[in-house]
Amino acid sequence: MLNSPTLVLNRSWVAISTTSVRTALALVYKRVARVIQPETYQTHDLDSWSDLRVEPGDPCIRTVRLEIPVPEVILLTRHNHMPRRQVPFSRRNLYRRDGNCCQFCGRRFPTHELSIDHVIPRSRGGRTNWENCVLACIPCNVRKGSRLPAEANIALLRPATAPRWSPCLTVNVGRRRASWEKFVSEQYWNVSLEED
Repeated sequence: MLNSPTLVLNRSWVAISTTSVRTALALVYKRVARVIQPETYQTHDLDSWSDLRVEPGDPCIRTVRLEIPVPEVILLTRHNHMPRRQVPFSRRNLYRRDGNCCQFCGRRFPTHELSIDHVIPRSRGGRTNWENCVLACIPCNVRKGSRLPAEANIALLRPATAPRWSPCLTVNVGRRRASWEKFVSEQYWNVSLEED
């Protein structure tokens, strides 16, 4: 229970990350954060949160004297910064952007059967960034070689662009709580990698 996730909001009530229940309670204990009751949006310090009645079947942390409800959302009392919104360029994020699909033939492959292709080859001054790198299956990458796609008589299925999803909050679907939907818009959950 102590390792399950808690949503963290900054002072402006914007979701910025998740943390464990253990860390959330420590932040509330240190008066760096307050627990939000999602149904009423009421905020609590540790004393008032501990005084809330735990309904049968609700998740709680039991101590010798108390049953403390598991905090699902906390609000930082001082921190108001927004997290960096640009998705860092990395191999993992490139695979996520392209959905493990070759950007030339459109087929989906296991990770080990894909390579990163530079649309403008590095030998011609191409850079390693979102706008110049795509996933390619081995046959398409060999066919393209160190040429431009037009020279190899193949075309990209879609232009290489920086992803539009927010890196501020990424949570596995199975670890997401229903109460978080009040604080985080649907665009965080339904990441569209298709161009409009």
